[in-house]
Amino acid sequence: VHVIHSEQNHGNKAVVSTQSTGNKEYFYNTHTQESSWEHPGENASAQVRASHLLVKHKDSRRPASWREPNITRTKEEALDILNGYIKMINAGTPFSDLASEFSDCSSAKRGGDLGSFGRGQMQKPF
Repeated sequence: VHVIHSEQNHGNKAVVSTQSTGNKEYFYNTHTQESSWEHPGENASAQVRASHLLVKHKDSRRPASWREPNITRTKEEALDILNGYIKMINAGTPFSDLASEFSDCSSAKRGGDLGSFGRGQMQKPF
């Protein structure tokens, strides 16, 4: 069960730079920090950047986390916990603060940040 925060980035936002030897242009995407000798083009694949706050339950694929070695809560209890987090976020608590403290995912150490990815690179819920 996740709360997901995302922002879109289209790969065509590249900064053009030059190599010091040969003066050939290369392209650098400041968001993904990837560089290429070929222009990403207007139809570069869309990337998203997502963060999540994962609350596992006893029927999760792996009912254990860095926070709890044996998770025994029900799915309904996990949803109740998430609804509480949603209320806190709507009241102004920073998402990353909650994710850092309460997420059952190892991304908690990055405020829930999963980084950038394209279609099909993550599990189906994304």
